[in-house]
This record gives sequence, structure tokens and C-alpha cells, in this order.
Amino acid sequence: MTKKKSFEESLKELENIVSKLESGELALEQSLEQFEVGTKLYKECKDQLSVAEKKIAVLTDSLKEEDL
Repeated sequence: MTKKKSFEESLKELENIVSKLESGELALEQSLEQFEVGTKLYKECKDQLSVAEKKIAVLTDSLKEEDL
């Protein structure tokens, strides 16, 4: 089983893929493969951000309750 990448690792890899795709130097098949990997990385990053946002919401809500 592979270790799940951190948000920062996934984002860096996604940035590298975007850079490769924007360069226009990849063959069509390579571009499609990189695009597929990129979409998976994007989803992972989005999911990790969603979890972080929920944690922040819980923490800020608990702070508001303490102020009452």
C-alpha cells in the first residue's frame, strides 16, 4: 500500500504536470496520461482542502461558543 501524499506534494506534482502540458512539448498520448494524473491529483487536493475547511469551521465555531 502506498503512502498518501501530503497536500503540498500533490500540489507540487500537479504544478509540474500543468507546466509540462502548457509547454506543448508532449505527444498527444503523453498529454492525455498527464492530464489523467493531474485530474486525480486535483481531486485529492480538493478533498484535502475540504477536510481542512471543515476542521477550521469546527474550531472557529467552538471559539464563538466560548465567547458566549
